[in-house]
Amino acid sequence: MAYLFDPAPVIALPIVGDDRSFPVRRVFCVGRNYEAHAAELGNKIDRDDPFYFTKSPLHIVVGDGEAALAAGTDDYHHEIEFVVALSADLNNATPEQALDAVFGYGVGQDLTRRDLQNKAKDKRRPWDTAKDVEQSAILSAITPKAAFGDIGDQMISLTVNGKLKQEGKLSDMVWSVPEILSHLSTLYTLRAGDIIMTGTPSGVGPVAKGDVLVSRVDGCEPLTTTII
Repeated sequence: MAYLFDPAPVIALPIVGDDRSFPVRRVFCVGRNYEAHAAELGNKIDRDDPFYFTKSPLHIVVGDGEAALAAGTDDYHHEIEFVVALSADLNNATPEQALDAVFGYGVGQDLTRRDLQNKAKDKRRPWDTAKDVEQSAILSAITPKAAFGDIGDQMISLTVNGKLKQEGKLSDMVWSVPEILSHLSTLYTLRAGDIIMTGTPSGVGPVAKGDVLVSRVDGCEPLTTTII
């Protein structure tokens, strides 16, 4: 088939200990999954159901490197996330079934135009221009599930220019990974290649040009990002 212009490239993440790469299909993000983070932004946790937003795979920055400060904002925020990568399909799965579809885990940044998000909240509008931003989904290499082990009290943390800004434990999540995957699989047929960013702990804040962000989750490859 001849195309009018070149189609978008496949975005793929390195796999720790593997010569192959993980091709990304979709990126789902979980909102307000750490109670302290919800509280710092003046929100209450809805424990009935998790909620989600999405990012385009074309907005992914792969691994260590640089990410541009977004246009159209005066308050661009860091949000470190624990990342789940799927290698099998899920549809109406139970929490017990959900982990069977997981290939591995990683570290991510959900960079956010906070001022635009706050305006959208005030007007009850979607968050797209706040969240689905070029170079706003920064993702590490994927560590296979067997190498990572069970999800428990692993630490998740972020430093900016060497100063600790965000810290928590994966066990602090309101909705566990099996619960998230189970619920999301009732709304979408999840597919191999889907990425789920599972929310951020408290301590989010603005970034500026020249800032160096180091994102860590115990058991995963760390992620170093310079804002340009």
